[in-house]
Amino acid sequence: MISKFLSKLKSILFKSAVSPETPLKKEKKATKSAKLLKTKTKTKAVNSKKNIETLTTLPGVGAKSAKALYEAGFKTTKAVIAADEKDLLAVSGVGINLVKKLKKLK
Repeated sequence: MISKFLSKLKSILFKSAVSPETPLKKEKKATKSAKLLKTKTKTKAVNSKKNIETLTTLPGVGAKSAKALYEAGFKTTKAVIAADEKDLLAVSGVGINLVKKLKKLK
């Protein structure tokens, strides 16, 4: 009877000693996933900068209009060239003269 009591007491004590380690393992996993998330967002930021830079290669497109086009959903130069005039004019910072230059590229 005493041995059963001691075995239950040991199991309770060992479970409580193990439980503080478990949250630490979870914290390590959380920090790893946070690091992965940071690298993914950094790559997305780098990719968006590259895409904006490529949009500036279009004639008449500067840094501001390239950023506006990118944020409006035109991620590539092909997308800008293929877009309708109305869609391009809806983007703030894009005027009729720029649209005319872009339509000459078709």
